[in-house]
Amino acid sequence: MTSRFFAAGYSDSDSASEEELVSSSEEEEQLGSSSDEDQSESDSEFGSDSDDSDDSSDDDGGRIRGPSYFLKKSHDDDDSSDDEDTKKVVKSAKDKMFDELSSCIDIVSLAQLDGDWIKVSSEFDRLVRLVNRAQQQNMGVPKIYIKAVAQLDKAITDVQEAEKESKKNMNASVAKSFNIVRQRIKKVAKEHSAQIQLFRADEDAFDRETSETPSGTATPSIDGFKVVGKDGKATGTPEVADVFKTLETILASRGKKNVDLASQIAELEGLLLETTVPFQLISIYLMLIPLRFDLYGRSAYMPVAEWKLAEKNITALLAVLEANADKYAVTETGVATEDLSIEPKANDKGVKVMIGSVASLVERLDDELTKSWQSIDPHATEYVERLKDESLIYTLIVKCQLYYESITPASEFATVAGEQLARVVLRRLDHIYFKPSKLIIYSEEVAWTTLGGKAESVVFGKYSASSEDSKYASGLIDALCSVLYKQPNSVFRKRAVLSHIYYYAFNDEYFKARDMLLMSHLQSAIHTSDTQLQVLFNRALVQLGLCAFRSGLIAEAQQALQEIATSPRQKELLGQGAQRFQQQQTQVDKQRLLPFHMHINLELLECCFYTASLLIEVPAIASSPEYSRKRQQSTRSFRRTLEYHERQIFEGPPENTRDYIMDASVALQKGDWLKASDLLNSIKIWGLLKNQDSVKAMLREKLQVEGLRTYLFTCKSYYEKLSIASLAAKFELPERKVNAVISKMIYSEEINAALDQKAGCIVFIQGVEITKLQELALTLADKAVQMAERNERLAAGGHQNNQIGHQGNNNSGNSNNTHAHNSNSNIKLAPVTGALQSAPGTISGALNGMDRKYRKNHSRK
Repeated sequence: MTSRFFAAGYSDSDSASEEELVSSSEEEEQLGSSSDEDQSESDSEFGSDSDDSDDSSDDDGGRIRGPSYFLKKSHDDDDSSDDEDTKKVVKSAKDKMFDELSSCIDIVSLAQLDGDWIKVSSEFDRLVRLVNRAQQQNMGVPKIYIKAVAQLDKAITDVQEAEKESKKNMNASVAKSFNIVRQRIKKVAKEHSAQIQLFRADEDAFDRETSETPSGTATPSIDGFKVVGKDGKATGTPEVADVFKTLETILASRGKKNVDLASQIAELEGLLLETTVPFQLISIYLMLIPLRFDLYGRSAYMPVAEWKLAEKNITALLAVLEANADKYAVTETGVATEDLSIEPKANDKGVKVMIGSVASLVERLDDELTKSWQSIDPHATEYVERLKDESLIYTLIVKCQLYYESITPASEFATVAGEQLARVVLRRLDHIYFKPSKLIIYSEEVAWTTLGGKAESVVFGKYSASSEDSKYASGLIDALCSVLYKQPNSVFRKRAVLSHIYYYAFNDEYFKARDMLLMSHLQSAIHTSDTQLQVLFNRALVQLGLCAFRSGLIAEAQQALQEIATSPRQKELLGQGAQRFQQQQTQVDKQRLLPFHMHINLELLECCFYTASLLIEVPAIASSPEYSRKRQQSTRSFRRTLEYHERQIFEGPPENTRDYIMDASVALQKGDWLKASDLLNSIKIWGLLKNQDSVKAMLREKLQVEGLRTYLFTCKSYYEKLSIASLAAKFELPERKVNAVISKMIYSEEINAALDQKAGCIVFIQGVEITKLQELALTLADKAVQMAERNERLAAGGHQNNQIGHQGNNNSGNSNNTHAHNSNSNIKLAPVTGALQSAPGTISGALNGMDRKYRKNHSRK
């Protein structure tokens, strides 16, 4: 039984079978069948099989069976003879395209004759789209299209002349469509001017050439490739016209939809193998490399294999330019020619400057590498493997810098002409400013070894084995930044100075970095800069704070780290991530993030800030537990954390960095500096510092000094005298150091005491310190003043009344009184008059409780 896909129609009678056999044999003779086996396996056009007709006619139920469902036919006994006389015509895609073009051209011609320019405009747009689709399918530009454009151009000229003679204007909508068609025809005629001229020169020859081209024997070819015969040997070579015709076709399709970029890349790669002319090679590379980037423009990042191909193409382009430096150059300031095949005119030096941007290609390649770092899991081995490609891009950047140095005079480095060099220098700086000296030297060594011994840089000399690592790295950073400082564009200067500051701070040169930051005045206007510049500023500021901490400058470290460390958006401020959900993060926000290997450790940042706050705040809290909290607003985060830690009923062992620091704070408040030192040294994050031993030794010394200060603040009201020798033994400090600390505290009026050098002790002056009750009373007075001001503001409709000057004077007097209490110059509390205008002097009288005469006189007034 035959398959239903090959089933044929059968009849009951023998005569019908004989007719089918005859018709089947006649068809086979007409089609030229060669074997009976092929006939039995093939599907008959008319639905009959000569070999099986007799057997099938016996089994059939008297009705002709229709062909397969998939052939979309239905037959019966009445119309079977009509189907036998009809043959199905199958058109190729090229024929269908030709018919569609012909139909569209006919509609345009009829509409043009009727003067319906609105319809001409819409149909001509459709015609252009059809031609573009034909070009994408390698069918070329149909000559009927050239003929239609030429005729339509002539018709437009005739209409314009007729309109001038008749002095009659068209309808507004018709005139608008007419102008649109005229502009589009002008553009298309310019693109195909050569073929249009051939048509106008001899229309009959143009048509005859079209008709003489055999449609069935045309050999499909791709412009720019060799035609290969059956033996595998090339039968021809591409000519100059073929190369640039291919480039023009690809250039015309840029930015359009449904363009096969992969085939265009393969086509250009084939051209590279066939040509050795420098001008052609440069033109092909300038077209090929952007196509590689466009092919993966919508992807998360460029595949590694394609990225390396693009890197090789850019390297090859630079090699061609260097080999022909006396003939050709590629810059953004070059003049574009109307035809790609026409070489630009030579300048005074005999060099033909082609328009293009090697710097943009290098920047795009660098951006693709950064995108891959941003997309890959930083904890996977793939990320480590991808990091190895940084040496390739760094070498390419150095090579590109050398090229721009060769074509740009040194006198033009600081002008607009040197901007391309500045962009490449900035990319080179971005790859090394955050690295230690050893890694910078490694990158330089690999780059200069790859480039060879003949390469030499004007900006900074190449690395040699005799160069000292730290001096060479610092000199390289200084040289690169000096080029950027001379640029007229302020963005280059700002990025250069921030990178310079970061490098100095990273290499423990705090005072250089600090002075450079203060002289730049960037902090006053950084909020108006773009996001990437703000991120770089925050990174430089944090690195400056970490440098101050490593150098033992605790107050400077806390001041620099405070704004970033206390912010809930640390990751966003440093360009290391987003605090919000990932779904809300746009693609632009993701591209602003820095790769993982450039991140600053946030735990180390927090650890340094809280440790610095510990050394500053614990003695301050001990000196004035309540009132100093009001005076110092910069350390609220540390104090809140410490208060929360102290309120815990059950305190378990420290688990994270903050717990260790809070436990150390509690121990230091009790004077146990040794326990505080052990807790801080137990923090594992110190291992990220390259000089962790010196940092731990510095922290131990600071804890000894601050422990001594805290002990004196806490115990000053319980002692009349304290031996300096006992203090030195308790805190393991030399007596000379203890004397220096105590003298400084007395001089700054932190304690009211005297230093008896003969007896070797410190003598406390009792009775001049304010008590706990007085501190609370002062706090209450301040809160009452604030409440009164708030009530007055509400009564005035949200604004201060005309007595604000009087209150300001009273408040300033109050602050002076507070300073008098803190300086311990007078044991009596000065009156806080004007705190409440409804009962002036009441609070002050309640505080001192001693001057009745003053209160009576004040009440009489």
